[in-house]
Amino acid sequence: MSHRTRWRKTVSHTLGRTQADRLRRARARRLGRSEARRLGRDQQRLRRVLEMGLPAAWGAAAITYKLACPLAQEDGLGARIVTCAVFFAVGTGLMLHVRRGLLRELRQIRKVAGAAQGALLRPLPPRIEGLNIAAAQFSADRGATVGGDLYEVIGTEHGVRIVMGDVRGHGLAALGTVAAVLGSFREAVHDEAELAGVLRRLERAMARHLRERARAEHPSSGLDPDNPVAEEFVTVLLLEIGPDGEMRALNCGHPRPYLLRRHAEPVGVRGHVEHLAVGDPLPPLGLFPLPAELPVVRCGPFLPGDALFLHTDGVEDARDSDGRFFPLTTTLTEAARTQPLSPHSVLRTVFTQLLRHAGGFPTDDVAVLVLRNDRARVPVQQGKPVAQNSAP
Repeated sequence: MSHRTRWRKTVSHTLGRTQADRLRRARARRLGRSEARRLGRDQQRLRRVLEMGLPAAWGAAAITYKLACPLAQEDGLGARIVTCAVFFAVGTGLMLHVRRGLLRELRQIRKVAGAAQGALLRPLPPRIEGLNIAAAQFSADRGATVGGDLYEVIGTEHGVRIVMGDVRGHGLAALGTVAAVLGSFREAVHDEAELAGVLRRLERAMARHLRERARAEHPSSGLDPDNPVAEEFVTVLLLEIGPDGEMRALNCGHPRPYLLRRHAEPVGVRGHVEHLAVGDPLPPLGLFPLPAELPVVRCGPFLPGDALFLHTDGVEDARDSDGRFFPLTTTLTEAARTQPLSPHSVLRTVFTQLLRHAGGFPTDDVAVLVLRNDRARVPVQQGKPVAQNSAP
């Protein structure tokens, strides 16, 4: 037998053993999964039997006492008191048993809802392309972690693109619209070179979502003025921060963001806060069609050390017991005096003052997004400064 033939036989034998081992391992995994499923089904059956058996046992004990116990047949005051006590104890036990089951189901539902909501409005990374980020939100609906507010920050080849939006209404009822807008944004920011193209994609996604909702809720009526879905809309602010720090924006009826300057004139003055110029607002998505031309507004440079504060109208609309609105500009000016400016410190200051002003949680959903430019400035050939990512 030649050396080549022996080598082929050895390789074939080795491969055959490897394949056999793989088959055995796969069979063992299948058996293990089958056994686990069987055990799981057995546990579910046992849990159901216990859940049904305990109330049945209590009910049987009460009926047996009433029919078979001589004391229950007597008409004396003491016998009646004992009978009432027995039935009261049985009824209390049944109510506690039902309550425990409902609480267990509620915990499971909240766990599933929390996972779904966390996947929808996922936590933002602390840093994207030299921008330090912090965000927070809470829902006006008690027990919900996500409401009708939305935000996202994504780094793309076209720059860092940001969306902040507010769906009409609040709480869990607005989650469908939030999912439609965020899903479209996360895909469009990578595909569309221009910010106007991203907004067009969001408009089409919103229109498609409203048509599907109208079909599901009112199959025979469609989307007409009498349909409550026809009143659904979302305000949206799109912002793009280029590699050079230049900001461009498109605003569909959303509150303007605030720009927290590191220093203002005269040099050395801290705590300067100004509204970012984002142009005249376009109509919110869902109410009216967008115009044929979408002029992207240039908002000026986002300088190193400066911070952007984006928010929904639930912040400024929060009122105190006397009906006064929340003084957001004053609160941001106070937060901007702390140098170096930290997004988390801005969030902490704003939310602390907001909760104190409203005397608890406001009645509308609230979302806040803060970005600080941590890029370093380096000169370019034309002599103009340009922002460059600094080391984290």
